This record gives sequence, structure tokens and C-alpha cells, in this order.
Amino acid sequence: MSNDSSTRIAAGLRAWIRDAPPGAQLPASRRLVTEYAASPVTVQKALRRLVTEGLVESRPGVGSFVRAVRPARGPDFGWQSGALRTPRAELPRVAGPLQTPPPEAQALHAGYPGPDLLPERLVRAALGRAARGAAATSRPPAAGLPELRAWFATELADATPAHLGAVTAHDVVVAPGSQSALSSIFRALVAPGQPLLLESPTYWGAIQAARQAGVELVPVPSDVHGPDPAEVERALRETGARAFYAQPSFANPTGARWSAERAEQILDVVRAHGAFLVEDDWAHDFGIDTEVAPLAARDDAGHVVYLRSLTKSVSPALRVAAVIARGPARDRILGDRAAESMYVSGLLQQAALEVVSDPGWRTHLRRLRGQLRERRDLLVAAVRDYAPSLHLDVVPAGGLHLWARLPDGVDGERLVRDCMADGVWVAAGDEWFPAEPAAPYLRLTFIGPEPAGYPGAARVVERAIGRQAG
Repeated sequence: MSNDSSTRIAAGLRAWIRDAPPGAQLPASRRLVTEYAASPVTVQKALRRLVTEGLVESRPGVGSFVRAVRPARGPDFGWQSGALRTPRAELPRVAGPLQTPPPEAQALHAGYPGPDLLPERLVRAALGRAARGAAATSRPPAAGLPELRAWFATELADATPAHLGAVTAHDVVVAPGSQSALSSIFRALVAPGQPLLLESPTYWGAIQAARQAGVELVPVPSDVHGPDPAEVERALRETGARAFYAQPSFANPTGARWSAERAEQILDVVRAHGAFLVEDDWAHDFGIDTEVAPLAARDDAGHVVYLRSLTKSVSPALRVAAVIARGPARDRILGDRAAESMYVSGLLQQAALEVVSDPGWRTHLRRLRGQLRERRDLLVAAVRDYAPSLHLDVVPAGGLHLWARLPDGVDGERLVRDCMADGVWVAAGDEWFPAEPAAPYLRLTFIGPEPAGYPGAARVVERAIGRQAG
């Protein structure tokens, strides 16, 4: 939560507005300057924020007033319901983790690291260099810039035993972020109406992409160790599925990391059924206590379709990801990508390449590891000390989140609303289940601003739980 004076004034005025009738005049600026010991410029900044939020209307020469909601008859769009018919896929308007909180909120719900955890200097310099080069005005190949594809291939090849044969730049397809990549992968590998196995719980974006692709979602139970290989085998055998989406390293949301033995067992099951394993290595750059060992590095026959994104580790403004696949699967994925967007912005690709090729990138990752460890441990301590009703099955060795179980009977959506009203934004766990939730959960992230606010946020969560219990 910010200590900026304008934020403090805006928060105080919001509280005043809650008890004021529509049309009431706010205190004069001179009075606010005295009351908050702030400059006139700071007071005006706070008032402009309230105008932007739709809480206040300003009348030049008169003053500022609580905005009255004026009912108005809008256009009638009822005809569209008949024209659109039943939607092909039921998708939420905006998923919980994508919602934007007000500046003063303690944000524990989002999945994108804040600016202080990103290589901001490298990104700005890279964008400048890319804008001055050929990438600013040229069209890149449909599969992506050759140099960027080679970088992704080398990253995976460095972890691959020599006897398996390294991947090459030809195997890489660049996509505009992991969400678009997942949509292409599911459409390319699974026909509409056919089954797709997913861990349960799993990444909410993968669930949405699969539903949008029109495939049948088949949940495979997963815990802090990952899915049971026997359950994967049973699901493949009973459904005839030919693809399994999974996150072997620091799964979102559970933090699970497959052991080497379990990873080999699951890969053997996938091979035996002639299926694909879609490995989402979203947390490749977010190891804390251990390094990431991609399962794709053990693949010898094109069974693993590997996905890695730079969006969260480099910048949300650089939506660049890579799919690594071999054989006809690669060709189908590339065909789908070309049909959907033709190519990814060469400017963004070049900027991403500039960042990861800079010597400062490795320095940033080493510093990031320490920052994530500190924030993870602060949030774990806050939960244990101030929110004892939450249960943590595991302290993840990497990633960006904690997966906390709520007491049975707690309504997660109501809890989210109650916490939001007290200035703390959390994410209910229901969105991470392909089918009915196994139990009530919260996903808490330790990458938002102001980690010093974690204890206060944990108290808010505990009070919200108590209100339901009482």
C-alpha cells in the first residue's frame, strides 16, 4: 500500500463520500490542504483521481461534488441474444487474477511480477535499440526471428543429454505469449470434442484456452508431488486421450514440482499410449531453492511439446513465448499460429532477444532469486502468524504463489469480496479446477508491491474467515 500523500487524501475522501448523499459538496481545497498538511497540488491530484474513478464531479469555479448517478435509458441490444445464439464456450468476462485493484490495495491475487522485480533498465534499453533497427519496419518470419528461435533452442539443448539429440531452431515456433501458444497447441493436437487431460488443479488460463478450443476437459488429480502416474495411465486408457497438459516445475497454483523419478514414470506412460505431454515451463526463470529441469530435455521422440514464456520474467509489455515441438506436431502448431496472427511483432521479438542476450540478464536472475525467496518467506510467515485458519500444504521451491486451503464450508467468492472491501485482493481457488473444486482454496502471490503489508493482509483474510465461521 502506498504512503503517497495524494493516495492518503483520496482514501480519506472515499470514506467521507461513502457516508455523504449524492450531490453533497466536498470540503474546500483550502480546508483539505490544512487537514492533511499537504500542498494544493497534492490535493488537486487526489481530487482528479476521484473524478477519474467516477466518485466526484468537478464544477469549475464552484467546487467538487459527490457524483449523483443519473439513470439513463441505454440502447436496446436484446436482438443480439438471438443473433449470437448459445456461446460456443462458457468463459468468464475477466478472470480474477486479471482484475485491476485500486492503487492503495494490497494485491495478492495477480500473477505478474511488479516493476521492482523486472529488469526494467534492460527492457528500456532493448526497446530503444530494437526501435532503431530493421525490426521496427520489417516483417519477421512466421515461425519467429531465427536468432530468437536459436536462443530458445539452445536454452533447452543445454539441459538435454547428448545421446538424445538436441533440439534446433527449426523446432521452435514463437508466439505472442503463452496464452496464444496454448490455444494453438490445443487446437493443433486435439480435435474439437475430443478429450484433453489436465492436472487438477491447474493454470486457469490453460482451462480457458482448452474450453475455447472446444475440447473435452478430463481432470487428473494432482497434489504437491504432481499427478500419480497410475492415474495418468488410467485416464489415457479410459478416455483414449492423446494429449496431457501439465506443469512439472512449480505448478501454478499448487507449487508442485515433480521428482525425477515421477517425471520419468509419467513420460513412460505417455510414450506407451502414443500421446503428447504439453509441458508448460512457465516458471523456468523463477527457481528459488532449486533449478528447473525441463521434462522436454528427456524426450527422444517428439512426445513432449514444450512451452516457455518471457512475458512474466522480462516484462508484461513483451508478450513473447516459444513452443518447441518436433515432427508434424510442430508444423500443425505453426500453421495454427500463422492462421491466427500471421506473425509476432518483430520489434517485440528483437527487444526480447536483446534482453536475454545481455550479460545483465543473468545478473538480474540471480538477484531475482533472492528477492523471491525473501518475499515468499515473508508471506509464509505472515500466513502462519496471522492467518492460522489457512493451511499451506507446501512451501514451494520456486514460482510466484502460495496455495492455501480454507476451512471447509468457507465460501471463497464471498471471502474475496470481504477482503476486497478491506483493501486486500486475493484470488479464490475455484478458477484453477477444470471441474468441481476439490476443496475451498486461496491463491496468494508474493510478487505484488509493498511486502511489508503482508502481515496486515493476513489479518484481513483471517477476519474474513472468522465472519463466515461466526
